[in-house]
Amino acid sequence: MNASVPPRLVGWAWLSIGAAVTTIAMKSTAYLLTGSVGLLSDALESVVNLVAAVLALVALTIASRPADDSHHFGHGKVEYFSAGAEGLMILVAAVLIIASAVQRLVSPQPLEDLGIGLAIIVAATVVNGIVGWLVLRAGRRHRSITLVADGKHLLTDVWTSVGVVLGVGLVAITGWLPLDSIVAIGVALNILWTGWGLVRHAMNGLMDHALPPADVATVSATLRSIAAGHAAGEVDFHAVQTRESGRERFVSMHVLVPGSWTVAQGHDLLEQVEGELARALPGAQVHTHLEPREDPRSYGDARGGFSVGLTTPDAGAS
Repeated sequence: MNASVPPRLVGWAWLSIGAAVTTIAMKSTAYLLTGSVGLLSDALESVVNLVAAVLALVALTIASRPADDSHHFGHGKVEYFSAGAEGLMILVAAVLIIASAVQRLVSPQPLEDLGIGLAIIVAATVVNGIVGWLVLRAGRRHRSITLVADGKHLLTDVWTSVGVVLGVGLVAITGWLPLDSIVAIGVALNILWTGWGLVRHAMNGLMDHALPPADVATVSATLRSIAAGHAAGEVDFHAVQTRESGRERFVSMHVLVPGSWTVAQGHDLLEQVEGELARALPGAQVHTHLEPREDPRSYGDARGGFSVGLTTPDAGAS
């Protein structure tokens, strides 16, 4: 079963693009009115939002394609490339912001029309907050790392804008111009942290990282329940391996049964295992391999993963 991307997820990417274009226009206007490097840093992050949203649209479009002769497991991993690229762009934006802030810190310039500039930023923040929350919720509901990354980025932008508004507001109150640059540098450091988190998560996905602990626990509990339905020591599982690829989840294992079982008995058990795991982890692709528990060769081909119910030392810990 290929967990292709629902077409409606592409609509969320378009919404993100619309929000980015809107906030770029608003924040750029605020910067031009005030000359604040803090507001410039906020506007630059919205430019990154736009590029990231376009990448998300491309990634979701590709990920929605079904498995084919060249991609037997689908195209889900493209979402990790999108999230990783977004993280790298965030890092570049942060460096540019720091460079601008340091230059302005060395040569402070008076700020103008701060009231209207801050009002525009507040309005843009509301737009990002609403869209970011909606996109993040959709990403989590549909297990889309691309939308989750995009939603988190938009919400990070919200907190960035809040910090900028507070900082520039203090400049207006105190008249201390270096505070504008200090706020921009603080914004950049926050962006750096967000970007690194996205890059790290994308790298984990591309390295076939195991499923989250909660999902692994679900797999283990399901297999234990199946084994408990048979005589003690009759059915065990080893080389149980998991991985995720974008929205898709994969589980594979070797199933040990008595060699005296008929093909039909073994087939029925594998159908049960695959069916129950697919229900426990909706959309998961489950791959099983049947082996006779009396044959020593059944225990020599396990590489990685974990065992359930198995007590044979060569097979690993249960």
